[in-house]
Amino acid sequence: MVQYPAPEPPAFLFDLDGTLVDSVYQHVIAWRTALAAMGIDLAVWRIHRRIGMSGGLFVSALMRETGLELSAEEVEEIQRRHAEEYLRQHDSVRPLPGAPELLRALTERGVKWAIATSGRAETARTALGILGLPEDTPMVTRDQVRHAKPDPDLFLAAAAHLGVDPRGAMVVGDSVWDLLAARRAGALGVGVLSGGYGRDELERTGAYRVYRDTGDMLDRLDELGIRRPGPAASR
Repeated sequence: MVQYPAPEPPAFLFDLDGTLVDSVYQHVIAWRTALAAMGIDLAVWRIHRRIGMSGGLFVSALMRETGLELSAEEVEEIQRRHAEEYLRQHDSVRPLPGAPELLRALTERGVKWAIATSGRAETARTALGILGLPEDTPMVTRDQVRHAKPDPDLFLAAAAHLGVDPRGAMVVGDSVWDLLAARRAGALGVGVLSGGYGRDELERTGAYRVYRDTGDMLDRLDELGIRRPGPAASR
């Protein structure tokens, strides 16, 4: 057999909402409530299509689509109301099927992973308890980078936190914004359907594999280069 350095397993950079925790619709309702409080009546489907962006970019996109003009203070107020409303719904958020088990399996196999989310720390870090993760879990939030998705900053920062090259990492996300950011970071994109986007949309944006959810992904980790421990791992 030819001798060569054994490759490191790929690191995984996970989106949070719609990927690890079932929180997309809580965010949708929180945004709708926040907008309604400011006198802005917006259809739920319009809001859902923007989940995954940072709050500021989300509001800017909706302003462009609706022709609204909002001051910086009003944008900040909408984001504040969104956070308050989301936290009120926190008790209804659950892990997505297989998410805790997937993260545990990666850790047991020595695979590095981190969470990179467009959410601010005040809402995003509440997910750690939901997933049964410790407070020191590697997580990069919107507050820690210059730009959120679809810019690559979150995934670049998460890779730097793990000490890995993003070009050797895989980004796991449920939205086109995750996969656009993954491409710009130079990482491979893996899509999950648990956030409401369709397979075709995720594949067109760059997902080279699409799974039903993280539980489905756990069952097929060998497709991503993560072998099971034991004799089968050498095959």
